[in-house]
Amino acid sequence: MVLQVTAAPDDPDLLFLPWDVPLEDWPADRLVTLPRGISRHVVRFVRLHGRVYAVKEVHGRLARREYGLLRDLDRLGAPAVDAVAVVDGRTSRTGEELEPALVTRHLQFSLPYRALFSSTLRPDTASRLLDALSLLLVRLHLTGFAWNDCSLSNTLFRRDAGAFAAYLVDAETGELHPTLSRGQREYDLDLARTNIYGELADLEAGGMLHESVDAVHTAEAVVRRYQRLWDELTEPLEVSPGSRYLVDAQIRRLNDLGFDVAELEVVGEPGASTIRVQPKVVDAGHHSRRLLRLTGLDVEENQARRLLNDLDTYRAAAVMPGTDVDEETVARHWLADVFEPVIERIPPELRGRLEPAEIFHEVLVHRWFLSEAAGHDVGMDAATASYVENVLKFRPDERAILGTPMRRSTD
Repeated sequence: MVLQVTAAPDDPDLLFLPWDVPLEDWPADRLVTLPRGISRHVVRFVRLHGRVYAVKEVHGRLARREYGLLRDLDRLGAPAVDAVAVVDGRTSRTGEELEPALVTRHLQFSLPYRALFSSTLRPDTASRLLDALSLLLVRLHLTGFAWNDCSLSNTLFRRDAGAFAAYLVDAETGELHPTLSRGQREYDLDLARTNIYGELADLEAGGMLHESVDAVHTAEAVVRRYQRLWDELTEPLEVSPGSRYLVDAQIRRLNDLGFDVAELEVVGEPGASTIRVQPKVVDAGHHSRRLLRLTGLDVEENQARRLLNDLDTYRAAAVMPGTDVDEETVARHWLADVFEPVIERIPPELRGRLEPAEIFHEVLVHRWFLSEAAGHDVGMDAATASYVENVLKFRPDERAILGTPMRRSTD
């Protein structure tokens, strides 16, 4: 057979990995150790020129199909890992046929659920993880993607200004449609409920789950949170013709949830006392897109919200009343005067502990606590120095933390 590589422009050295060797036998000098969850397939991480890639062996034509689905999800702006390449036509040095391989870009600073749902997990952390998974499923359904295997194992989590952002990491069973029916969505929810319960029950049986986390309640909670968010985003609003402020309030609520509204569909019968307003919700990432436009910082949604709040506070303090200074100019000054100095004060050996935006968020929180204790604002310089010395030094490096031992299946 002839080796065939379908790849997005990335790193040409991917072509020269040992594709003629089964993935489970790849030499250790090619691999990096990173946290990973349970997988039906053999998965390895490799580093090339400072980038880390996940390589997964997949049966038959599934690798090419999943590659296409992940590329489609990227085009739609859905939260999923980036597909880099699919390699098929692999044969060993002895002529034995090897499974195709799917290559994805590793999601930096991400953690699998087994490194988070542990015996030391705090209840409020569990709640934030459930919110992230529910939001992920809603966002996928809004794009018309039926996951058909929603689970904690197929999800990666990244810290997002005290909350978490969830990413799909396995699209092998997925389907992309123009829209999803209620039955398709409910099928996904039923699978999610079953899978999440099974995964948490497995941790519980191994003594690795915090006693406050109930497997049944947690699985049901994901479904309940999904339903509340779905209704908020899709249910029409009935208002009287003169109650425009209620429509404005709903749009602000959707923006606060991180969603933009493209258009409003207004339906009303002649002589009726109410009209029906149906917002058309489009891309999530309302705050992250605004921050990217203003500063060039590409961060998670809650991080963007936190940074924008600080930017707006800076603008209120820096701009004299009645002075006409555009938002873009203020944002450039905030980036140079506030954000970048904080990141530059982080010792190089500690910068890999968290993403820069998450570090900045934690410095703001630390500053608030220090100022509350001191009875006055301690300022960013003192807050940053104290944060580095008393908090960041003791944070684990989340790019390398292993958490609890991971089990592997290679069916």
